[in-house]
Amino acid sequence: MIRPVLAALDVDTAHAATDLAARLRGHVGGFKIGSHLFTAEGPAVVRELTAQGDSVFLDLKYHDIPNTVASAVRAAARLGVWMLNVHASGGPAMMRAARDALSGVARPPLLIGVTILTSLADADLPSIGLAGSAHDNAVRLARLARECGLDGVVCSAEEAPAMRAAAGADFTLVTPGIRLASDAKADQSRTVTPVEAVRLGADYLVIGRPITQSKDPVATLESIRASLEEKSRA
Repeated sequence: MIRPVLAALDVDTAHAATDLAARLRGHVGGFKIGSHLFTAEGPAVVRELTAQGDSVFLDLKYHDIPNTVASAVRAAARLGVWMLNVHASGGPAMMRAARDALSGVARPPLLIGVTILTSLADADLPSIGLAGSAHDNAVRLARLARECGLDGVVCSAEEAPAMRAAAGADFTLVTPGIRLASDAKADQSRTVTPVEAVRLGADYLVIGRPITQSKDPVATLESIRASLEEKSRA
């Protein structure tokens, strides 16, 4: 099993998701369910995977007023998810409300903040009212998430060393935008390979299209595992 790898089930139907999960179970550390699948199929697909004992990262990036986000976080916890996220740009009151919503949960999921989407480059930020680089804004939001009691952040692996310096060694870093060396970046601006992500300090790697669009997803994962093992021996 490649514990750091979370396979993104970015597919159209629950059947496709559970079929892919069955093929990948035992090869990955867990599964990410995002807005694509959740909008199409609802919470039933989450329940089906958690009932199998899978670690599910519910990637819905809540961003709303504090009370609404708190209610959504409580509902997600009742689904038995292992990790969920909110947008750190929702502000301190929203993040603290999300954290407090988990205070009575027996086995609370990890609560992580989204910093700057990996599809955004420096040149995109002025149009949404942000000054400075993507890196600087991501680190600022990570520091704020830590102050609000969150367990970690979603970030580009390129930012992981600065995140560690800003938020500490026990802060969970989840990195999307993972591409194999032979892959195109597609709609991602800040991408790295699995080996680069681990080297930079990522705890979990969310990998979608390199797996879901592969003719042989298990073989692709075995290639990733071999590259990570070779890196650990180096």
